[in-house]
Amino acid sequence: MNFSKIVMVVGLLWMASEILLVIATRSKKGSRDRDQGSIVWLNAVIYSCIAIAVTMGSMGIGRVKGLPAAVPLAGLVMMIVGIAIRWTAILTLRRYFTVNIVIQEGHKVVKSGIYRFVRHPSYSGALLAFWGMGLIFTNIISLVVLVVPVTIGFIKRIKIEEAALLEAFGNEYEEYRKQSKKLFPGVY
Repeated sequence: MNFSKIVMVVGLLWMASEILLVIATRSKKGSRDRDQGSIVWLNAVIYSCIAIAVTMGSMGIGRVKGLPAAVPLAGLVMMIVGIAIRWTAILTLRRYFTVNIVIQEGHKVVKSGIYRFVRHPSYSGALLAFWGMGLIFTNIISLVVLVVPVTIGFIKRIKIEEAALLEAFGNEYEEYRKQSKKLFPGVY
């Protein structure tokens, strides 16, 4: 199987897994939704950026010439690792994970597993995957389009999510915030 087919398969599996998440993990009726519509605009940003990046990458607009073949390969590895981190975070939360921001009955602050390192590892994993996708294209426009708006979108969503968690868990969540970073261990 050639590299572009592997990238296509990984990309399609990632997209299918995200669609499955939307179908399977939307909160149940009766839950207090604190999402503020962020899932809608975040998905609009993400899918628009993917469409633009794929178009620019396919057309060669913004292509960086002369890069070693290891760059797209490193991008594929980053993409796969990012998806794995995202799914590890989701599976660690199990029933508490929803695509919209909701505090469920019996909800707890999870500080174990991957959540020992960062508070929002599913977003960390997604961002790593987007960085990887950008590198696969060896295209500066694709990379910028995949990283900048999506990162801004996740940062806005984290603000909404953290406000909901602070409201629900107060001091416990505040202490967790003091002991951990948002997205990247030791950095941010």
